[in-house]
Amino acid sequence: MKCPGQDTQYWKADAIYEVPCPKCGEPVEFFKDEPTRKCRNCGNKVVNPKLDFGCAAYCPFAEQCLGELPPELLSEREDLLKDRVGIEMRHYFKGDFKRASHATRVAKYAEKLTTEERGNPAVAISAAYLHDIGIKEAERKHKSTDAKYREQEGPPIARNILNKLKAKDEMIEEVCNIIGHHHDPNSEETINFRIVYDADQIVNMEESYKESSIGNDRLSEIIGKILLTESGRKLAKSLLLHSKTE
Repeated sequence: MKCPGQDTQYWKADAIYEVPCPKCGEPVEFFKDEPTRKCRNCGNKVVNPKLDFGCAAYCPFAEQCLGELPPELLSEREDLLKDRVGIEMRHYFKGDFKRASHATRVAKYAEKLTTEERGNPAVAISAAYLHDIGIKEAERKHKSTDAKYREQEGPPIARNILNKLKAKDEMIEEVCNIIGHHHDPNSEETINFRIVYDADQIVNMEESYKESSIGNDRLSEIIGKILLTESGRKLAKSLLLHSKTE
Protein backbone atom coordinates (compact mmCIF):
# COMPACT_ATOMS: atom_id res chain seq x y z
CA MET A 1 0.00 0.00 0.00
CA LYS A 2 1.32 3.43 -0.94
CA CYS A 3 1.58 6.05 1.79
CA PRO A 4 -1.47 8.37 1.32
CA GLY A 5 0.72 11.40 1.81
CA GLN A 6 2.78 10.36 -1.23
CA ASP A 7 -0.14 9.15 -3.39
CA THR A 8 -1.04 11.81 -5.99
CA GLN A 9 -4.73 10.84 -6.02
CA TYR A 10 -5.06 12.46 -2.59
CA TRP A 11 -3.23 15.67 -3.56
CA LYS A 12 -4.91 19.06 -3.70
CA ALA A 13 -4.07 22.27 -5.56
CA ASP A 14 -1.43 23.28 -3.01
CA ALA A 15 0.60 20.12 -3.70
CA ILE A 16 2.64 22.03 -6.29
CA TYR A 17 4.23 25.31 -5.29
CA GLU A 18 7.20 27.59 -5.83
CA VAL A 19 9.87 28.66 -3.35
CA PRO A 20 12.65 31.19 -3.94
CA CYS A 21 16.14 29.84 -4.43
CA PRO A 22 18.15 30.92 -1.36
CA LYS A 23 21.16 31.61 -3.59
CA CYS A 24 19.75 33.65 -6.50
CA GLY A 25 16.13 34.30 -5.57
CA GLU A 26 14.63 32.71 -8.69
CA PRO A 27 11.48 30.60 -8.14
CA VAL A 28 11.94 26.83 -7.93
CA GLU A 29 8.86 24.67 -8.52
CA PHE A 30 8.32 21.74 -6.14
CA PHE A 31 5.93 18.84 -5.98
CA LYS A 32 5.20 18.39 -2.28
CA ASP A 33 6.93 14.99 -2.10
CA GLU A 34 10.25 16.13 -3.62
CA PRO A 35 13.11 16.46 -1.09
CA THR A 36 15.27 18.64 -3.35
CA ARG A 37 15.41 20.28 -6.76
CA LYS A 38 18.10 22.13 -8.66
CA CYS A 39 17.54 25.78 -9.44
CA ARG A 40 17.39 26.16 -13.21
CA ASN A 41 18.91 29.60 -12.99
CA CYS A 42 22.03 29.01 -10.88
CA GLY A 43 22.20 25.23 -10.39
CA ASN A 44 21.93 25.45 -6.58
CA LYS A 45 20.48 22.38 -4.86
CA VAL A 46 17.39 23.64 -3.02
CA VAL A 47 15.84 21.73 -0.12
CA ASN A 48 12.05 21.59 -0.11
CA PRO A 49 11.12 23.69 2.95
CA LYS A 50 7.56 22.35 3.13
CA LEU A 51 8.34 18.65 3.07
CA ASP A 52 7.54 16.95 6.37
CA PHE A 53 10.35 14.55 7.23
CA GLY A 54 8.80 13.44 10.53
CA CYS A 55 8.15 9.86 9.44
CA ALA A 56 11.69 9.59 8.07
CA ALA A 57 13.01 9.67 11.64
CA TYR A 58 11.65 6.24 12.40
CA CYS A 59 10.14 4.63 9.28
CA PRO A 60 12.28 1.71 8.01
CA PHE A 61 11.14 2.47 4.44
CA ALA A 62 12.04 6.17 4.48
CA GLU A 63 14.76 5.91 1.86
CA GLN A 64 12.56 3.92 -0.53
CA CYS A 65 9.71 6.38 -0.01
CA LEU A 66 11.63 9.66 -0.16
CA GLY A 67 14.78 8.66 -1.96
CA GLU A 68 18.21 9.46 -0.57
CA LEU A 69 17.84 12.29 1.92
CA PRO A 70 20.10 15.25 1.15
CA PRO A 71 22.98 15.89 3.59
CA GLU A 72 21.27 19.07 4.78
CA LEU A 73 18.45 16.97 6.23
CA LEU A 74 20.39 14.14 7.85
CA SER A 75 20.83 16.18 11.04
CA GLU A 76 17.10 16.95 11.00
CA ARG A 77 16.37 13.25 10.76
CA GLU A 78 18.51 12.60 13.84
CA ASP A 79 16.89 15.56 15.59
CA LEU A 80 13.47 14.00 15.03
CA LEU A 81 14.81 10.66 16.23
CA LYS A 82 15.58 12.00 19.71
CA ASP A 83 11.92 12.97 20.11
CA ARG A 84 10.93 9.40 19.34
CA VAL A 85 13.43 8.24 21.95
CA GLY A 86 11.63 10.40 24.51
CA ILE A 87 8.33 8.76 23.61
CA GLU A 88 9.82 5.28 23.88
CA MET A 89 11.28 6.15 27.30
CA ARG A 90 7.85 7.19 28.58
CA HIS A 91 6.27 4.03 27.19
CA TYR A 92 8.94 1.93 28.91
CA PHE A 93 8.38 3.55 32.30
CA LYS A 94 4.59 3.43 31.80
CA GLY A 95 2.97 4.73 34.99
CA ASP A 96 6.25 5.51 36.72
CA PHE A 97 5.82 9.25 36.31
CA LYS A 98 8.57 10.15 38.77
CA ARG A 99 11.28 8.40 36.77
CA ALA A 100 9.90 9.54 33.42
CA SER A 101 9.79 13.12 34.73
CA HIS A 102 13.38 12.90 35.96
CA ALA A 103 14.59 11.67 32.55
CA THR A 104 12.59 14.37 30.76
CA ARG A 105 14.12 17.11 32.92
CA VAL A 106 17.62 15.75 32.28
CA ALA A 107 16.90 15.77 28.54
CA LYS A 108 15.61 19.34 28.76
CA TYR A 109 18.83 20.57 30.37
CA ALA A 110 20.93 18.43 28.02
CA GLU A 111 19.27 20.15 25.08
CA LYS A 112 20.16 23.56 26.49
CA LEU A 113 23.75 22.53 27.22
CA THR A 114 24.10 20.94 23.77
CA THR A 115 23.41 24.32 22.19
CA GLU A 116 25.90 26.06 24.47
CA GLU A 117 28.62 23.40 24.19
CA ARG A 118 28.02 22.50 20.54
CA GLY A 119 27.43 18.82 21.21
CA ASN A 120 25.50 16.38 19.05
CA PRO A 121 21.80 16.82 19.95
CA ALA A 122 20.76 13.37 18.74
CA VAL A 123 23.39 11.62 20.88
CA ALA A 124 23.31 13.80 23.98
CA ILE A 125 19.54 14.19 24.27
CA SER A 126 18.85 10.52 23.47
CA ALA A 127 21.39 9.47 26.11
CA ALA A 128 19.78 11.90 28.56
CA TYR A 129 16.34 10.38 27.98
CA LEU A 130 17.74 6.86 28.44
CA HIS A 131 20.42 7.43 31.08
CA ASP A 132 18.47 5.63 33.83
CA ILE A 133 16.54 3.24 31.60
CA GLY A 134 18.16 0.28 33.41
CA ILE A 135 16.67 1.11 36.80
CA LYS A 136 13.70 -1.28 36.51
CA GLU A 137 15.93 -4.21 35.59
CA ALA A 138 18.31 -3.24 38.39
CA GLU A 139 15.44 -3.53 40.86
CA ARG A 140 14.20 -6.78 39.35
CA LYS A 141 17.56 -8.55 39.08
CA HIS A 142 19.57 -7.04 41.91
CA LYS A 143 16.90 -5.69 44.27
CA SER A 144 18.77 -2.40 44.14
CA THR A 145 18.77 0.93 42.31
CA ASP A 146 22.48 1.45 42.93
CA ALA A 147 24.23 3.36 40.14
CA LYS A 148 26.44 0.42 39.15
CA TYR A 149 23.41 -1.76 38.46
CA ARG A 150 21.64 0.98 36.49
CA GLU A 151 24.76 1.40 34.39
CA GLN A 152 25.03 -2.37 33.90
CA GLU A 153 21.42 -2.96 32.90
CA GLY A 154 20.79 0.22 30.92
CA PRO A 155 22.79 -0.25 27.69
CA PRO A 156 21.04 -3.44 26.43
CA ILE A 157 17.62 -1.80 26.88
CA ALA A 158 18.76 1.41 25.25
CA ARG A 159 20.24 -0.58 22.37
CA ASN A 160 16.91 -2.33 21.77
CA ILE A 161 15.05 0.99 21.73
CA LEU A 162 17.51 2.63 19.35
CA ASN A 163 17.60 -0.40 17.04
CA LYS A 164 13.82 -0.32 16.92
CA LEU A 165 13.99 3.32 15.84
CA LYS A 166 16.60 2.52 13.15
CA ALA A 167 19.31 4.70 14.69
CA LYS A 168 22.77 4.54 13.14
CA ASP A 169 25.22 2.06 14.66
CA GLU A 170 27.72 4.76 15.66
CA MET A 171 25.01 6.72 17.46
CA ILE A 172 23.83 3.60 19.29
CA GLU A 173 27.37 2.80 20.43
CA GLU A 174 28.00 6.30 21.76
CA VAL A 175 24.67 6.52 23.57
CA CYS A 176 25.19 3.11 25.18
CA ASN A 177 28.72 4.04 26.19
CA ILE A 178 27.45 7.16 27.95
CA ILE A 179 24.69 5.24 29.73
CA GLY A 180 27.14 2.54 30.79
CA HIS A 181 29.20 4.89 32.98
CA HIS A 182 27.18 8.09 33.26
CA HIS A 183 27.89 8.39 37.00
CA ASP A 184 31.62 7.84 36.64
CA PRO A 185 33.41 10.22 34.27
CA ASN A 186 36.92 9.39 33.13
CA SER A 187 39.68 11.95 32.94
CA GLU A 188 38.91 12.52 29.25
CA GLU A 189 35.29 12.38 28.12
CA THR A 190 33.44 13.42 24.97
CA ILE A 191 31.45 16.63 25.01
CA ASN A 192 28.26 14.57 24.69
CA PHE A 193 29.12 12.61 27.85
CA ARG A 194 29.90 15.81 29.75
CA ILE A 195 26.59 17.33 28.67
CA VAL A 196 24.58 14.32 29.90
CA TYR A 197 26.58 14.09 33.11
CA ASP A 198 26.05 17.77 33.93
CA ALA A 199 22.34 17.70 33.03
CA ASP A 200 21.81 14.72 35.32
CA GLN A 201 23.79 16.30 38.15
CA ILE A 202 21.85 19.55 37.85
CA VAL A 203 18.53 17.71 38.19
CA ASN A 204 19.92 15.74 41.14
CA MET A 205 21.08 18.95 42.80
CA GLU A 206 17.69 20.55 42.25
CA GLU A 207 16.10 17.59 44.01
CA SER A 208 18.63 17.63 46.84
CA TYR A 209 19.44 21.29 47.44
CA LYS A 210 16.64 23.53 46.22
CA GLU A 211 14.77 23.35 49.51
CA SER A 212 17.79 22.78 51.75
CA SER A 213 19.38 25.28 54.12
CA ILE A 214 22.81 25.05 52.51
CA GLY A 215 24.32 28.46 51.85
CA ASN A 216 24.92 29.92 48.41
CA ASP A 217 28.69 29.98 48.89
CA ARG A 218 28.83 26.30 49.75
CA LEU A 219 26.45 25.38 46.95
CA SER A 220 28.49 27.41 44.46
CA GLU A 221 31.57 25.49 45.59
CA ILE A 222 29.80 22.16 45.06
CA ILE A 223 28.65 23.20 41.57
CA GLY A 224 32.18 24.22 40.61
CA LYS A 225 33.62 20.97 41.88
CA ILE A 226 31.09 18.50 40.45
CA LEU A 227 30.11 19.81 37.02
CA LEU A 228 32.25 19.29 33.93
CA THR A 229 31.22 22.12 31.60
CA GLU A 230 31.22 25.87 31.99
CA SER A 231 27.69 26.02 30.58
CA GLY A 232 26.57 23.44 33.13
CA ARG A 233 28.02 25.48 35.99
CA LYS A 234 26.33 28.65 34.74
CA LEU A 235 22.98 26.88 34.34
CA ALA A 236 23.18 25.28 37.78
CA LYS A 237 23.96 28.60 39.44
CA SER A 238 21.12 30.36 37.63
CA LEU A 239 18.68 27.66 38.75
CA LEU A 240 19.86 27.03 42.30
CA LEU A 241 21.56 30.14 43.64
CA HIS A 242 18.91 32.53 42.37
CA SER A 243 16.14 30.49 44.03
CA LYS A 244 17.89 30.89 47.40
CA THR A 245 18.03 34.68 47.23
CA GLU A 246 14.32 35.22 46.49
